[in-house]
Amino acid sequence: MADDSTSIVWFRQDLRVRDNPALLAAASRGGPVVPVYIWSPDDHGDWEPGGARKWWLHHSLQSLRESLANLGSRLVLRQGDPLEELRKVIRYTGGDAVFWNRRYEPDLIGRDKNIKQALKNDGLDVKSFNGLLMREPWEVQTNSGGPYKVFTPFWKMCLNLPEPEKPKPAPKRLPLPSRWPASESLDSLGLLPRIDWASGFSEKWTPGEGGGQEKLRRFINVSADYADRRDVPGDEATSRLSPHLHHGEVSIRDVYHRAKQHHAQAYIRELGWRDFAYHVLHHFPHTPQAPLQQKFADFPWRDDPERLTAWQRGRTGYPIVDAGMRELWTTGWMHNRVRMIVASFLVKDLLISWAEGARWFWDTLVDADLANNTLGWQWAGGCGADAAPYFRVFNPVLQGKKFDGDGAYVRRWCPELSRLPDPHLHAPWEAPPGVLREAGVQLGESYPEPIVNHQRAREQALEALGSVKS
Repeated sequence: MADDSTSIVWFRQDLRVRDNPALLAAASRGGPVVPVYIWSPDDHGDWEPGGARKWWLHHSLQSLRESLANLGSRLVLRQGDPLEELRKVIRYTGGDAVFWNRRYEPDLIGRDKNIKQALKNDGLDVKSFNGLLMREPWEVQTNSGGPYKVFTPFWKMCLNLPEPEKPKPAPKRLPLPSRWPASESLDSLGLLPRIDWASGFSEKWTPGEGGGQEKLRRFINVSADYADRRDVPGDEATSRLSPHLHHGEVSIRDVYHRAKQHHAQAYIRELGWRDFAYHVLHHFPHTPQAPLQQKFADFPWRDDPERLTAWQRGRTGYPIVDAGMRELWTTGWMHNRVRMIVASFLVKDLLISWAEGARWFWDTLVDADLANNTLGWQWAGGCGADAAPYFRVFNPVLQGKKFDGDGAYVRRWCPELSRLPDPHLHAPWEAPPGVLREAGVQLGESYPEPIVNHQRAREQALEALGSVKS
């Protein structure tokens, strides 16, 4: 390969320089490398990144720009139609090859195929790689050659396949083109909110490859406790790597092999669940809009804007639910156990569609991921792959007592309840009036009364399920 062969690396959901297959393929050619990021939200169809993810993306692109500068290079930012922008960069630089790592959202698969074919027709060398998953969605098949709908057999099959490759280091240097194409400023992409509702995010997160590696190091040091403590929201026992993995700031291969070295099998299984989400999305691309289980298409969901808003704002009167929703609003993230609790409450206590919950999470989570968001919400709604049976209705009081027994989580996010003694913290409406007075709690004023009676709501949910079965 001639040294003057210029390679374009199209960055997407892989905002890192370590173990980046597309970047390494470009660097291996020996010629100049031009890193490009194209902001094209219209290509995402109904699933343009939400506000929280846009905030993260802004800071992640800033971090990537610094990482590339350390390799002697720079990041070219463009916005618009990806094929048009790539062609402009190719013409300006004389590029003869384009490399990228694959995306798996239904709207983007067809787009990327068209771009690849168009560039090949232009005479370019075009290659795409797996930079996001342990295994491609089509690599894991049932004995009959079909897709899986249940996780356990999917994971057993994965364990029989070769393990992910070991991660590769970043290139030491990137050769420069003779001239650089124009680049837009990061601010011109308009990713940051006009009103600074994300101020709490910066206290919680450090987007970018460096922040992801630091999170990985911190988690690996405590991963021995993961299996026992991962369901306790008041602890820092989970990895909190999800936004870094979603944006490709850390390599899944890096995470897998680091976890394997520390015998964190329970965590590796969770990485498998992430692959399973992409497997389901790939084989059932309609699921972001419709339930996988067709019988739930006519489920009698309620249109209840008032209660939906109470849920969104953490004003349901159920402390563990409200704590989770307030954590989400403040930090752009929520503990996984609490995600299950708040989702069950929305779809079963309030009988509001899983799709409403998925939309809210999509806009407010910094780790909002179409595959995982869809799988998780359909799991909660009992209508998706490997779904929890619809008749399994989480009791928010019992869930709070079980997983937040010392009340650390609720007291942090619902400070108006902080003086309630433990026995009454997760059901303040059951506390004697004197206990409430001493704790400074006025139900209906300082903290809301429950917006539903859980026992009656559970019965109504089961009645709704009965109508679907019949």
